[in-house]
Amino acid sequence: MTEAEHSLPNLSPAASRLGAAFARPKRLAVICVIALVGLGWLYLALLTASMGGPGGAWAANTWAAICGSTFGVALMPDGVWGVSGFALVALMWGAMTLAMMLPSASPMILTYAEIADTAARKSEPVVSPLLLAAGYTMVWFGFAALATLAQYALTRAAILDPSMGSVSGLFSGAIFISAGFYQFSALKHACLRQCRSPFPFFFTNWATTPRGVFKLGLRQGLFCLGCCWAMMLVMFAVGVMTVVWMAALGIVMTLEKMGNGKRFTYAIGVLLVAGGAAFVGASVVVHWPGRAI
Repeated sequence: MTEAEHSLPNLSPAASRLGAAFARPKRLAVICVIALVGLGWLYLALLTASMGGPGGAWAANTWAAICGSTFGVALMPDGVWGVSGFALVALMWGAMTLAMMLPSASPMILTYAEIADTAARKSEPVVSPLLLAAGYTMVWFGFAALATLAQYALTRAAILDPSMGSVSGLFSGAIFISAGFYQFSALKHACLRQCRSPFPFFFTNWATTPRGVFKLGLRQGLFCLGCCWAMMLVMFAVGVMTVVWMAALGIVMTLEKMGNGKRFTYAIGVLLVAGGAAFVGASVVVHWPGRAI
């Protein structure tokens, strides 16, 4: 009899092996991160297609079957949103946080899971990494709620159009330049250090209760928010539902947390500032007095 079968003697061998696999925190963490990220991207893909992308008719029908409405009719004309509009935009931002931020948090979650896995092998009490991930995502869902309110305000101010894209080059440029300068800030690098090296944090603050582990997730989520909030706001400048930018920013934030040193972070900052300057320059040229229309 294998160790897995011995540990769960009342189950069939197959069920016992499956139970033993899920009892290992690291395996559970990997499965959950992949599943949640996949659901986030699936939601965004359906949403993007229903707004006019490839396969739009099929996606719109699928979307209507799931949610009871299409995304387009949820947002009323003239920037007047209904309750369903707020709900769907909040869900959109929530899906974006799962799709873009969970991959960048996977080193932190796996670090916790490895420590918990070692403790589990020693029959010491451990808490599922799901609670850690729940605390982390709670912070970003809070960001999603604030982003929804910001999008509403920007739509009412006619800075974002009905397709959720920026209509102001100056606004887009200001977002890019602000995000670029933030790459050089002390707060950015203090939070980035915590995201890159979670082991000392867990070693110092280790908890063995569900409430304690949830709080660890909250604190790591706040570090991540402090590291990445400015880059997430770039989505307002390039179009909230621009999937290419979602993927690109998600990859950049993940690579930033997996690396070391400041060169990559500074390079991204320079590119963002340059991009912002290009937006501002183009807007000034377009609106230059005397320019032919």
